[in-house]
Amino acid sequence: MPDIAYVNGAYLPLAEARVSILDRGFLFADGVYEVAAVIGGRLIDNEAHLSRLANSLRELGIESPLPMQKIADVEAELVARNGVNEGLIYLQITRGAAGDRDFAFPAGTTPTLVAFAQKKIIVASSAAETGVKVLTVPDLRWARRDIKTIALLAQVLAKQAALDAGCQEAWMVDQNGLVTEGSSSTAFIITKANAIVTRPNSVAILPGCTRKAVQSLAAREGLTIEERGFSVAEAYDAKEAFLTSASNLVLPVVSIDGRPIGSGAPGANSRLLRTLYIEWATNPGAMG
Repeated sequence: MPDIAYVNGAYLPLAEARVSILDRGFLFADGVYEVAAVIGGRLIDNEAHLSRLANSLRELGIESPLPMQKIADVEAELVARNGVNEGLIYLQITRGAAGDRDFAFPAGTTPTLVAFAQKKIIVASSAAETGVKVLTVPDLRWARRDIKTIALLAQVLAKQAALDAGCQEAWMVDQNGLVTEGSSSTAFIITKANAIVTRPNSVAILPGCTRKAVQSLAAREGLTIEERGFSVAEAYDAKEAFLTSASNLVLPVVSIDGRPIGSGAPGANSRLLRTLYIEWATNPGAMG
């Protein structure tokens, strides 16, 4: 059975999925996206993802081509049609295709909505056992990082720099030497006093959906959470570090810029938070 994608109301084989060459997503990166995890054939924390999608659309002045519940129905249909037990659903909405290439918003253009499924091992990820290595890089992105825009070139360059250095993720650093976030994840450290530290939400970072859930789970366990900036030097000296994202859930970070974090192995708190998140994700209502 071929992989099935969704394009503007039609379900069709992925190889046949097409949008116009004049689509503003292609020409200007004038669009937004979301990625939701699928575990046990069920979309995880999808209300949070759709809420963030609605906010991103609102900030860019793009009208959603479908109500959010209808978009959720499309995602569920893609899970079913592609037989995804574990993996991801990617969806993207752009301002659509106009009759020519002009910077100004075109009048009367219908937004483009595309989506597809991807099978991926998430729960039993080998990276959860070994931990991941992180490289720090300058944050070169535009100022509105709270919008989940499809303009991802700075993140692409950061991720490639990390891979070239033998790392799995990049943590981006602002002009003040403070970590903002990962190229495709939220960055956390755990201090020697056992405080979980992550940068507060603002236009400087994307408000992570997995981040929010993990913070709630940590609070439920009585763990201390500090929302503040942290420097690269503080990260080097941390007891533990970890990252969160929809595609990776919670992953321990075992080294930053070649320096081992803590013992250089996944830490107890990072492992606990991953376990708690998976329990919550596979047991709706467990957040209580």
